[in-house]
Amino acid sequence: MSSLQKLKKIAFVGNYPPRQCGIATFTYDLRNAVQNQYPHTECLVLAMNDRDQDFEYPSEVRFVINKRDINTYQKAADFLNFNNIDIVCLQHEYGIFGGTEGSHILAFLRNLKMPVVTTLHTILNEPNPDQRRVMKELISYSSRLITMTERGREFLKTIYNASDDIIDVIPHGIPDMPFVDPNFYKDRFGVEGKYVILTFGLLSPNKGIEYVLKALPKVLAVFPNLVYIILGATHPNIVREYGESYRMNLERLAHDLGIKKNVIFYNRFVDAEELKEFIGAADIYITPYLNKAQITSGTLSYSFGCGKAVISTPYWHAEELLADDRGVLVPFANSDAIAVEIIKLLQDEPRRHAMRKKAYMLGREMVWNNIAHLYVESFQKARSQKVDKSQISFSVKTLNEQSMELPTFKFNHLINMTDSTGIIQHARFTIPQYSEGYCLDDNARAFLLTILLEEIGLMDDQIEALAKKYAAFILYSFNEKKNRFRNFMDFNRKWKEDVGSDDSQGRALWALGTCVNRSRKKDLQMWATQLFNRALPILTELTSPRAWAFGLIGINEYLQKMSGDRVAIQIRDNLIQRLVELYEKNSDEKWHWFENYLVYDNARLSQALILTAKSSQNQRAFDIGIESLRWLVELQISETGSFRPIGSEGWYNRNGTRANFDQQPISAYEIVSACLDAFQITEDYYWYNKARIAFEWFLGRNDLGLALYDPVTGGCYDALHVDRVNLNEGAESTLSFLLSLAEMYRVENLIKSYEHVKSYE
Repeated sequence: MSSLQKLKKIAFVGNYPPRQCGIATFTYDLRNAVQNQYPHTECLVLAMNDRDQDFEYPSEVRFVINKRDINTYQKAADFLNFNNIDIVCLQHEYGIFGGTEGSHILAFLRNLKMPVVTTLHTILNEPNPDQRRVMKELISYSSRLITMTERGREFLKTIYNASDDIIDVIPHGIPDMPFVDPNFYKDRFGVEGKYVILTFGLLSPNKGIEYVLKALPKVLAVFPNLVYIILGATHPNIVREYGESYRMNLERLAHDLGIKKNVIFYNRFVDAEELKEFIGAADIYITPYLNKAQITSGTLSYSFGCGKAVISTPYWHAEELLADDRGVLVPFANSDAIAVEIIKLLQDEPRRHAMRKKAYMLGREMVWNNIAHLYVESFQKARSQKVDKSQISFSVKTLNEQSMELPTFKFNHLINMTDSTGIIQHARFTIPQYSEGYCLDDNARAFLLTILLEEIGLMDDQIEALAKKYAAFILYSFNEKKNRFRNFMDFNRKWKEDVGSDDSQGRALWALGTCVNRSRKKDLQMWATQLFNRALPILTELTSPRAWAFGLIGINEYLQKMSGDRVAIQIRDNLIQRLVELYEKNSDEKWHWFENYLVYDNARLSQALILTAKSSQNQRAFDIGIESLRWLVELQISETGSFRPIGSEGWYNRNGTRANFDQQPISAYEIVSACLDAFQITEDYYWYNKARIAFEWFLGRNDLGLALYDPVTGGCYDALHVDRVNLNEGAESTLSFLLSLAEMYRVENLIKSYEHVKSYE
């Protein structure tokens, strides 16, 4: 009772009904179980919203966090701090939070003053670098970690170096159901007198349901009085991208197999009471998932704990839960094995019921009332641990204490400049100049922007529609006869050339390679892969070092996904050597550069070497990249410490006088991008600070103290002249700002991870 009095307020953070997903259901069940068992404790909820959803949440939801808006995470932390919350119980799954690999949640955790107990619904055994950083910082901010399996505990210790002392293994909760004969429920679904096999959960292609359907003809030959119930709506993300094609394919398959009389689809998300009845009616529950790397499954836990005979593929959770004859494991994607095991279980009633009893008895430990007590025990452990939050204050901080606040994305002018063909090159003020037509350079940049927006969680239907327009322009620009991209097109959609500039070839490959690596849109990835491979040989024939650099950046992205492509590797190594030789030919103690002049997109040469040196194991290339970029950056810092790019009104020839005006937005963007990449590779804050200085050039930290970013339209002015800003908002300028902002957003919430992870280790 004394511990009950101590826990006055608990905040649960995660997805929440009426949102329909497994995390929402789990958060709801856990919160209600704790509230029911500890009625004098206030159990409030902070719900995650995706896209522009506007749910009618129940009264326990006190605060809504917008997945994509990092500011709402910080405000949510303040809300909890001001309301004297005792414990925060966070449900973690990478995809439910915004930012790179869900990194926005770190902004929330950094500002909390109370202990955090984190339930890990996914623990990856092969995380990418960003996933690893996010997880390690998440662990470091958590007083306790809850995993649902022993394998999860081992992963946390061996992969993420988490201390065993802070890990609690608490199984997935389940509803409390009596152990009854399935026939008790069958008449409610009109399947009395039949054997029932059940699969439930949100439908998606990785569920493997087609393999059960293919197994049914053999099963029906022995047990013709059998039905297979597939319960659940299609996953909302699948519906957004592909509609109901997966469900339709399953229905078509059932028709083609001649089993449509034995298959029942319930295409909806059912509540807990309905679900109990469906589970109760099942003789066998089956989870034919295709991905081994699944650390927990709520549907498996529910069915197992309610005393069902379970057949499953051997994903991690199933291997652990169904051991010791508590269930049956079958190989992945093996319809014959599924058929054999279904028949065996139905023929051997004593074995089936013994399996049910074993599962049910173990499941008594998993009912939500018991799980609630285990969670509260974990909460009490978290409160008793020494938590040093002395350095954490509310998110109202001095400028010295917080990272620079980034502008909010606005796409008004980007949309204004884009028509059904692509993005218009130039503008008179904010009015598109149709007479100037289009170019591949800008459409490649615009396409690259949409991929970065997708990566940081800002891809909505409008941005996706823009992405398709820019992709279509790139596709149309490819001259099949010349195997080259064209660049300039007039407003009447007539090409002005058969072959575009070297730079436009490189920029197109850069955008395509980034799409291959970073986009999750399969149609875009497949298209980009095919066009990238067709256009790739172009690079070795080009003479522009900048085109080589653009291409190298694209190759580096492409090889993140297609690491064994020997052609791409050979071209990469060839271009790296060209840049190395160019640098060694032209540089000296005072001039650390590849050429005898500095013009536009200079930093891309250094950036290309920095990015590709590791994968090519070329230390000399890396050293040159770092050395040249540092020289270039320092050359462009003014006496007052602001960014002063090489001006386009004369550029800068070796031994000559550099031009200080007209300063171009693209020059700020190249430094932002190159320095952020250098920072992520070296973890040296010198590079992050230089990127910030360059980015602030857009916001008025420049020679004239005038902002080039237009906060009304989201566009960017074309140049900084010696006495004024050029108020035209062309495509290149606007895209340079938006690309810089996207890259800053991607890194901004990860920057503290580097220091925090190092101190944690």
